[in-house]
Amino acid sequence: MHRARRATANAWLAFAGVLLLSALPPAARAQTADKTLHVGILSSGVLENRSPLDQAFVQGLRDQGYLEGKNLIIERRYSSSKLKDNAHELAGMKLDAILTTCTPSTRIMKEATSSTPIVMVAVSDPVRQGIIASLANPGQNVTGTSSQAEDLLAKRLELLAPLLPKSTTIAVLMNANNPVHALGWPRLESTAREMNLNLLKVELTKSDDLPAAIDAAVRARAGALFVMPDDPMMFNLRPQIVELAAKSRMPDFYWASQFVESGGLMSYGENLGSSYRATAAYIDKIKKGANPANLPVEQPTRFELVINMKTAKALGLTVPQSLLMRADDVIQ
Repeated sequence: MHRARRATANAWLAFAGVLLLSALPPAARAQTADKTLHVGILSSGVLENRSPLDQAFVQGLRDQGYLEGKNLIIERRYSSSKLKDNAHELAGMKLDAILTTCTPSTRIMKEATSSTPIVMVAVSDPVRQGIIASLANPGQNVTGTSSQAEDLLAKRLELLAPLLPKSTTIAVLMNANNPVHALGWPRLESTAREMNLNLLKVELTKSDDLPAAIDAAVRARAGALFVMPDDPMMFNLRPQIVELAAKSRMPDFYWASQFVESGGLMSYGENLGSSYRATAAYIDKIKKGANPANLPVEQPTRFELVINMKTAKALGLTVPQSLLMRADDVIQ
């Protein structure tokens, strides 16, 4: 009798456990069954160029308690030429979330899947681009961080102008295939007119166009180079851009400090490493059952001015003390 009652009680406990598990939302059931985080990275570039940012993302996941080789699996897909193929490959996997870097990878990943959560990083004006519905309620399957790069265009011109003669023409290096650049150009033109600055649009469509683009700027007697933001092709080309600008003796200004670390003159923008780390919190929330459609998109609140004094001296430029005092980092 006692043995029969125990068997009956155990059966009821097992049945109750099944009922409790089935009452949980799908994401919570999945977490109960498997606590290993399985994420993808889609990037238009090569890992060697983006290794510090990749490491920042991994560090952010480590801060959330996820370790590669223990409870974390990362599917890395870095390639400019296979971006669409890689997006569809990741979409076909059973991933908890996919990290997308910059605008191109985010747009392509969104086209490839409407179900797998996408966490974007450093994407410029995602609302105006139609990637999300709003910052507060992104909707669908995309959330993450935006860069505010479009809002900083005027500020970047203001920081560059004191280093240049008033009659200097500034060559603006743009990717003709990047919608962010097309959207930002009118705003940049308007700011330049207000500041009595001359701009020269210099476009390229592929990496091989870079030498000809810089040569066109030199032939037009441009005295400075301003590189438009949120573009993985430009980011991947940063050693070549910096080298060509130096050879042409053009002061060069960028949106990311990595260009200045490579020898560029100045940059002003968010700390990309911090932005990559911040995305880990989104992925952790999604793993624990949060809906990306309801996770507000964050904007950076701190921006860094970085100046390379070695480059300034090589160009024969005198950097105003007022500008040096505002700098967050001065590379000697």
